Order: sequence, then structure tokens, then C-alpha cells
Amino acid sequence: MHSETIRPLIPVVIVLITSILILVSRKRENVREFWSVAGSILTFFSVASMVPSVMNGHTLVYTLSTIAPGINLNFRVDALSLIFGIISSLLWIFATFYNIGYMRSLNEHAQTRYYTCFAIAILGAQGVSFSGSLFSLYLFYEIITIFTYPLVAHHQDEEAYAGGKKYIIYLMGTSKGFLLPAVILTYVFTGNLDFADGIRDGVFIRGGDNIWIVVTYILFIGGFAKAAIMPLHNWLPSAMVAPTPVSALLHAVAVVKAGVFCISRVMLSTFGIEMLHRLNLGIYTAYFVSFTILTASIIALTKDDLKARLAYSTVSQLSYIVLGVALLDPAGVLGGVIHIVNHGFSKITLFFCAGAIYVATHKKKISDMEGIGYAMPFTMGAFAIASLSMIGAPPVAGFISKWYLLNGALGIHNTTIVVILMISTILNAGYFAPITFKAFFQGATGGWSKDKIKEAPLTMVVPIVVASLISVVIGIFPQFFVGLIGRLLP
Repeated sequence: MHSETIRPLIPVVIVLITSILILVSRKRENVREFWSVAGSILTFFSVASMVPSVMNGHTLVYTLSTIAPGINLNFRVDALSLIFGIISSLLWIFATFYNIGYMRSLNEHAQTRYYTCFAIAILGAQGVSFSGSLFSLYLFYEIITIFTYPLVAHHQDEEAYAGGKKYIIYLMGTSKGFLLPAVILTYVFTGNLDFADGIRDGVFIRGGDNIWIVVTYILFIGGFAKAAIMPLHNWLPSAMVAPTPVSALLHAVAVVKAGVFCISRVMLSTFGIEMLHRLNLGIYTAYFVSFTILTASIIALTKDDLKARLAYSTVSQLSYIVLGVALLDPAGVLGGVIHIVNHGFSKITLFFCAGAIYVATHKKKISDMEGIGYAMPFTMGAFAIASLSMIGAPPVAGFISKWYLLNGALGIHNTTIVVILMISTILNAGYFAPITFKAFFQGATGGWSKDKIKEAPLTMVVPIVVASLISVVIGIFPQFFVGLIGRLLP
């Protein structure tokens, strides 16, 4: 049931106003940070206010402008929209408090530019979440890319510019070379860029030759390079030159989540389950991303730099989301979509921990972290919890993702995918467990002591601990997100 209302536009407007207020408050540090905090909280509550309507079976829609017949700048809120909208807005609150501690502790330069671009990246994420058409989706997708470039190149040194250059070339190149042609082909074949209602029948049911539908689908998968599916993944590890809160934004909050959300949205609302089944695109996509899941995990095992290991973990974990949706089984779709939530909380915790370790010790290498858990017990305790979630161990949130993914693979009687999920879980343990072991059980105190090293500032440690505990809460009580996603399923 459609309900015409301006409410889907409100979160985007709040973030836009917040960005402007941050910019005009550039000479008043406390005021600038206040706007960041206030904007993030208001954005989250504006998103959360739409949950009851969606749970009651309503799809909230609003058309801002009609550019041409079938090309609308419009917004819609359904179950899939809310999953990404809730996570990106809620994690922005965590990131904002963490940003304050991190940027002040290191006395970083260009903080106004940093906070402004951070906010506009969230604006792009909210716009992507609530886009009602491919036209709107493409617009906000590009906004994310443009305004995260200054964040990646924030340090303005040779390494930062190199990472930023690779970032912009990969993402702008694929969006112009693959994504835009895919959008154009969709309009040519269907005459309409709006997303379909429901996920069973997509827009291509109304037209298009099978070969060109497959070509268009492949262009979409290649065009959403933010999803970091191999071989279009290399920008992500290179972007780790950015400040750690930006890495958290890239990996957990906005950028890569926008990529996998867009792929999920296009698969379900543009092509539809029936079309993907008929052309066998779902299972081929599942096999394709399985290569990324396993290969990225193997590469992660070789990395001694903590952020680099986390980066390749993200490359692997993102493909779980696409894998689940590609199974085209209700349990698989649920497992893939809920992993947007579970990975978000766990991965932001892990990157926040990496930043806290750097602020407190200026250490980046895992090999230098023997016994650090004794000096930073809250940080490393949270790291251990988030690691368990990434591995898929109960009772942390990641277990819920893998439970449904396995059920989805079993539901389509595909033992190959089951084996891939089991192997990847072993690899997850292989690159996460040694970090916790080294921190708490290897090398006694490793030369660390509470007299020499203390936890990072409270504005950093509190978000770390709370985010890790939320992962546990979701793992024990997943009913809200499971019920919300259930509204999406046929």
C-alpha cells in the first residue's frame, strides 16, 4: 500500500542543513561539533519514525520532480530502504562522537572540511537508501563518491593523494563506464526508471531481449564498484590512507554499504526474483562473489597492518550480502540483507579499535600488539567481540547472518555454497583470532603497562564499547530486523 508523504525526504534535508551549519560554524569548534552531534541524532529519529508505517504494510513515497516521462527524482521507504537508512544514520551518531575524540587527540588539520564532507557523505547514503528510482539512486551514489574523495585524501601527502586518485578513478570510472549505460539501457527497454513494487516481478517484465537484459545486469554489477567485488576492489585497501574514522565510514557506514545496498536494490526491485531465476543470473552471481569471499580472506591472512587486514576482511564480508540476495531464497535474502546491519556494527567497532590503538600507541602492525590487551582492555575486549561476529560465532550478530545464509544455501540444495560458507568461516577465524590471542595471551604484557599506555579518550572508547555490545544484543534478540526484512519477502 502506497502512502504519499514528504517524510522520506526529511532525513536528506536534515543532513543537508547539518552540513551547511557545520560549514558556517568553521571558526567555532564546539558549535561545529554540536551541529554534527545534533544532526546525526535528528537524522536517526526521523528515519526511525517511519518504522511503524512500514511494519504496518505501507510503502512511503514522495516525488520531488519529474524530469521526463518515466524519469523521476523520487523517494520511497520500504523494508529494504529502512535497513540501510537506520544503520547509516545510527552509526553516524557513533562516528560523530568518535570523530571528536580522534580529531582532537591528533590535532588534525582542516576539521571543518572534514566534518562537512563526512556529513554530505551521509546525505548521499540517506539519499541512496530512500531513492525511489534508478535516476535518484545514481544521483546520490555519485554524491557519496565526490564528497568522500576529500576524506580519503585528507592528509594531503603523497600517499593520501595516490590513494585518493585510485579511489576516484575506480569509482567514477565504473559509474560512468558501466552504471550509467546500465541505467540508460534500462530506460530504453522499459521506458521507466522507477523501482518495481515487491521483489518478485521487476521492471523488465515489461520488455527487453534476454541477451540485453543479461548485458544490462552485468553492467550494473560492474558499475557498483563500491561493493568491492573482485576485480574491482583494489580502491578499498588503497583508501586506508584516510584517517581511521573515514575508514569506518568507508567500510561500515556509507560507502561500501551503499554499493551492496544498490546491488541488492537493483537485483530485487529492477530485475526481480522471477527474472533472475529464469535467466539463472542469481546462482551465477553467487558463484562469482564466492571467489571474492574466499580470495579476500586468504589475502587478509597475509596482512600485518591492522587496517589492511580489516580492509580485506571487508572485501570478503561485503560479498556475503550479495551472495545471500543472489540465492533468491527467502532465508538467503534475509541473511544477506541482515548482514548489512550485523557487518555495520561489527566492522565499525573493529576500525574504531584500530584508531584507538593508533591514538594511544601510534602502532599499526599486528606484530607489535603482543599484550596490548592488558593496557587497553576495553578496546581489545570490544575488538574480540566484533571479531567473533565477523567469524559468525554465537551469540554475536554475525551468527544470525551465517545461519540464514546457510539455510538459504540448503533451501536451494546447493552444497557448493554450503562448503564455501564453511571454508570462509574457518578463514575468518584464521585472520581474526590471532589478533585477540596476541593481545591477551601472547608475550605476557608485551612490555605494555597501564602506567605507559592508557585507553584512548572516552569519546572514542564509549562508542567502541557500545557498538560491540549492540552486536551482542542483535545476536541474542534479532527479531526486530528479522521482522522488518520479512516485510520485504514474498
